[in-house]
Amino acid sequence: MRGILDDRGCYVEEGIGATGMTAATIPTSPQLASDEVLRIARLDAERAYRDLRAYRIEIALEIDGWHVDFELKDPTRNGGGAHYLIDSASGVILRKRYEQ
Repeated sequence: MRGILDDRGCYVEEGIGATGMTAATIPTSPQLASDEVLRIARLDAERAYRDLRAYRIEIALEIDGWHVDFELKDPTRNGGGAHYLIDSASGVILRKRYEQ
């Protein structure tokens, strides 16, 4: 099942039921703005990698929080960057993984 945040800040999940498409709206807590989440991830990644110019940053708000991924711009290079799951309300880093 997939979902999105609607213009009211509610999570809308769509799925197939016995009668066809159904939708459920799940209210969410206040969300941190993407620029604040990016700042949190960037500061941590700079401590681990120092120079982030080699990375492209992907950020997405999912049901479990903000996902921030630092991916290498050059696909021929070995290794990778930092990957974060950040709480969408508090900004706490719930999970992080570093690729070398």
